[in-house]
Amino acid sequence: MAHAYVLMNVEIGTENDVLNKLKETPGVVESWIVFGVYDIITKVEAENSEKLKEFISKYIRKIEGVRNTLTLMPIEGFSK
Repeated sequence: MAHAYVLMNVEIGTENDVLNKLKETPGVVESWIVFGVYDIITKVEAENSEKLKEFISKYIRKIEGVRNTLTLMPIEGFSK
């Protein structure tokens, strides 16, 4: 199972709408509205890294209100 963290900037005032859409999306494990440079952080999972990349492009980036994303994919074998 591959996973990644997606940091998102969203349109002002759409944070709750985007968060609710993320919670309805299969493959999304957890999501949070955060303070700082990014507005939302979400953890996503897929069968493998290729499907994960496809999922982020086809679903996460197309949610209405999402302006841009930064995806962080952990390196296998380097976790605590």
